[in-house]
Formats: sequence, structure tokens, C-alpha cells
Amino acid sequence: MSNISKTPAGNYRANWREPSGRLRAKTFRTKKEAARFLAELDTTITKGTYVDPHAGRMKFEVLAERWLASRNDEATTRARDASIMRNHVVAKWGEWPLGKIDHLAVQEWISALGERRAPATVAQCHRLLSAVLRSAVRSRIIAFNPCEGVRLPKQRKRDTDHQVISRDDLRGRLLPVVPTRYRALVGTAAGTGLRWGEATGLCLDALDLDRRQLRVIRTVVEVSGNTRFKAFPKSAAGRRTIPLPAWLLPILAEHLDLFPAGDHGLLFGNSVGKPLRRTLFRSRVWRPALVRAGLLGQLVVVDEHTVRAGWTDGDGGEHTKEFPTEREAVQHLARSAAGGLRFHDLRHSYATWLVDDGVPINMVQRVMGHERSTTTLDLYTRRTDGHDRILRALGEDDDEDGPAGALVPVG
Repeated sequence: MSNISKTPAGNYRANWREPSGRLRAKTFRTKKEAARFLAELDTTITKGTYVDPHAGRMKFEVLAERWLASRNDEATTRARDASIMRNHVVAKWGEWPLGKIDHLAVQEWISALGERRAPATVAQCHRLLSAVLRSAVRSRIIAFNPCEGVRLPKQRKRDTDHQVISRDDLRGRLLPVVPTRYRALVGTAAGTGLRWGEATGLCLDALDLDRRQLRVIRTVVEVSGNTRFKAFPKSAAGRRTIPLPAWLLPILAEHLDLFPAGDHGLLFGNSVGKPLRRTLFRSRVWRPALVRAGLLGQLVVVDEHTVRAGWTDGDGGEHTKEFPTEREAVQHLARSAAGGLRFHDLRHSYATWLVDDGVPINMVQRVMGHERSTTTLDLYTRRTDGHDRILRALGEDDDEDGPAGALVPVG
């Protein structure tokens, strides 16, 4: 039973017994405040929603550390979440008592964060803060999650999202300027739609040139600059067999002749046979190749001693600078120019080519390794010939004798 007693100092102590049987107390200035507190407390005990009023004193960083340690996610997911938690969430809320974090404070933080960080980053910060506080609710440390109902910045698509390279540009412009050691990797990613980890984890036992196919049976993961093999793909649907296009076969055959397989029979390793690191590949191989292919920035040879580089920065500003060698100009453009095709966009391009060619979506889903066809439709297909198809459907083709405005099925 709960009761109120007066203290020698003239305050009023609310006394109650927790569901566990433990006696607890809290002091108030007036008897009315103590009575109101006990009435609310008795209601929560009756309903089974009791929360210890003193539990909210726990610092956020203490529970966040326990929450991260309790997760059983993939190594890459754990590393990503730990980084976001450390740099953004704990940096703000670490010293706050859990019971002091309220909805308005969270909304103000999210709004301020949205002014200097990308919407996707803000969403990840909110996700982690909400997950820790939701755990606090379930552990009866706080009564409710103050993250509920917080409005996040809208994540708008940009022109650089999910870019698609044409097959002609891939084979005629990009592949010829990719360094020989990495040309087969880029060709395989574009010709089979493999993810980065699936492509860099491809080994001899998964490749069959005679039958013109490869199997996805393992991947490479990278955490904090360290790579390791993982003996299974991203999901159950990720374990699949993919046909090889005819144009890719000679590129792979040449690669096998020039570069011996590395650890585990690794096909696309670095110079010492180890798995490639994504960040290094992007800065040293991928973006310089985009520049040389004319797909990122502009290079103009002024004379034998001068090369002019032109590029657009992230804020839309135009820049030009002259360099004594093409190599220096390429490196500068690769570092400074905004946007550009991403390696993962080869996967988007592959799916789009298949859909454009009329391959049934269930077959596209299978070779892409998606568990749901909606993922294939929503994320990975951006029709490249949509305007031509619409014009043909409206009778706007070269056959002027056809029925004007006649609608035909779009494949």
C-alpha cells in the first residue's frame, strides 16, 4: 500500500511498494503533489505499466553502450551503427538522463541536424536514438519513447541518384580506360549486376566460362579498412547463378591469363592477392577512369605542357584550373568534381538494360538476388528509352501511313 508521511524538514514523502516488493519513496514540497504522484503511480501498477521514477536518471550513453553490445547484426551493420552512434547521437545525448529527453528536445535536434547533414544521415541518427529509447521503454526505464511523432527532413531524389550508363558508353568509353588489372572487375559488375562485395569476393570455383555462367556463393565485407570473406551472400535470394554475356568472356579470359588468382582463388584481388578495399578502389581506380572516359569533369589539352581541367563542385559552382600533366589534372578532377557514376550504378544499369529488353521482372529479380520483385521495380530499374516507347505508342514514329494516334501495347 502507498502512503504519505511528513519529514522533519516539513516536506512530504510519498511511500510505495514496487511490483517486485521493494519499498520506494520520493519527497515532494506539498502533500497535494505527493498525493497526485501516488495516484498516478497506483494506476500504472494496476495496469502493469509501472516505471520506476528513479530509473530515468540513467545516462543515455550507458544504455546506448549496452544496446549496441546486445546487437547480433552483420559486422558491417554494427560498424556503421557504432560510428553514427558515436559521432552524432551520443555526442548530443550522452550525458542526458533518459528521463529528461523529451519530444520537443528531440525535434529541435533533428531540425538543427537537418540543416548541416544529408536527410539520409538524419534518418539514421533518429533511427538509432529511437531504438535505444524504445529499449528503455521495454525495460521500464522510461514510460514512453519521445522519438515517436518526430518529423524528419524529406529525402528527395537527386539527378545523381541511380544513374544509368548506356551499354555503348560502358564498352566504348569506360572499359577501355580502366586499368588492365581492374577491367574484368568493372566488366563483370556491369555484365552480371553483382554487388561490390559479391564481385570482389568472386573466386575460381564460382566461375564457369565453358557454360557461360557464374555463381554467387560468398562475398567480401570491409569493416574499418579490414576485409574478410563471408561464406554466404547478403540474403537467401543472393545465392544465385547468373549467365555471362558473350562480350564479357574474352575480358575474363584475358584477366585469368594475366593475373593469377589470390587467396581462396580470388579473381579480382589487389597486387598481393588480397581482397580490394572499396574506398581505395574508388579514389585510385574508379573516379580517375570516369574522368578519362569523359564521364566526370572536362579535360582539354591546351598544348604539350598544359592541360585544363573543368568541373562543378557540390554547390553547383564552376571551376577551371590548368596543370602541367594530364595525370595531375585527372587526379584533381577525381577528387574535386561532384557527382559521377558510382560503382553500384553498374548494378542499376544492368537491371535497367534487362527491363528495357523485355526480360520478365521475375527473371530480373532472380539474377539480381532480390527477395521481392518490388525491390527490383522500385530501386533498380530506370527505363532509358521511355520517351521513345511513349512516342511509338502514340503513333509518333517514322511510319506516317499508320493510324494517327493509335495506341499500341508497351512491352
